Amino acid sequence: MTRYVIKRCVLMIISGFIIMTMLFILIRLLPNQIHAVQGGFDQAVRDMRKAWGYDEPIPVQYAIFLKNVFTQWNWGFCTTIGTFLQDVTEYLADKLPYTVYVNVVSLVFSMPLGIFFGILAAIFKNKWQDQAINVFIMFFISVPSFVYAFLLQYFVGFKLNLFPLVLSTGNDFFSWTMIKSAIMPVLALSFGTIAGDMRYVRAELTETLTADYMLMARSKGLTYRQATVRHALRNSMVPLLPSFMADVIYVISGSMIIEQIFAIPGIGKTYLLAINARDYSVFMAISMFYVAVGLVSGLLFDLSYGFIDPRIRMGGGKDNEL
Repeated sequence: MTRYVIKRCVLMIISGFIIMTMLFILIRLLPNQIHAVQGGFDQAVRDMRKAWGYDEPIPVQYAIFLKNVFTQWNWGFCTTIGTFLQDVTEYLADKLPYTVYVNVVSLVFSMPLGIFFGILAAIFKNKWQDQAINVFIMFFISVPSFVYAFLLQYFVGFKLNLFPLVLSTGNDFFSWTMIKSAIMPVLALSFGTIAGDMRYVRAELTETLTADYMLMARSKGLTYRQATVRHALRNSMVPLLPSFMADVIYVISGSMIIEQIFAIPGIGKTYLLAINARDYSVFMAISMFYVAVGLVSGLLFDLSYGFIDPRIRMGGGKDNEL
């Protein structure tokens, strides 16, 4: 197990390094985003360009970039967004809490509901409960999350005036004002995740409930509920882990549009702004943040297989067979 974790961590680092190298080269091949400025900024721009090797060949620029990132955790400076020549890490540190807040609350809210209603649909297959859940699934999977966002803003926020149209700003994320303003963006992010989890859990658990070992468990004296909880539910969770990993990636990527709609000052909105404004250092830093989230999520969910099913041993080999 330890050898497998070390191997996966090394592969994760290599993958991240390859992606970062490709991003850096492609970005530096784009037109220079630092235009000529007037007044006292001229010398500051020249000094910053020299420090980062902007006039050097791309390999030299990349070497300077790696040195600054891994020795000083310095990802560059803002040029077209934020304060001019502001440190990118400092700029994004103020944006990250809002993104983490909305995404974490959305996942904590959506994943348990999706699993619960998926189990409910599988247990009551072909009954009215299952039919109602299937209607919910089909509707919310077919409609993009930004459509929910606009509908929630118009009907719930504007017409009924129940919640603020945009997220409140401030550092007190547990205040009622902040929680109330986060309800609509959290719902907009959650509907698709809930529907997707319900569909996967229902399909997998329905197949598991008809397996031979379930009949054997019932014949040994277990009730239907005991057999479902102890055997069917646990076994059906193993193939569902990749879909839960996809939930993390989906919510984070989907929050880019949601942050724009609800004026959330997070890194998702900043990412889109950096692309439009051609602020390459900010774009590079946020891109690597999303890459890191994806790679770490994949590792954690792979490791969780062994906790759900003890028969699974990571790493392969004769000693690790099922």
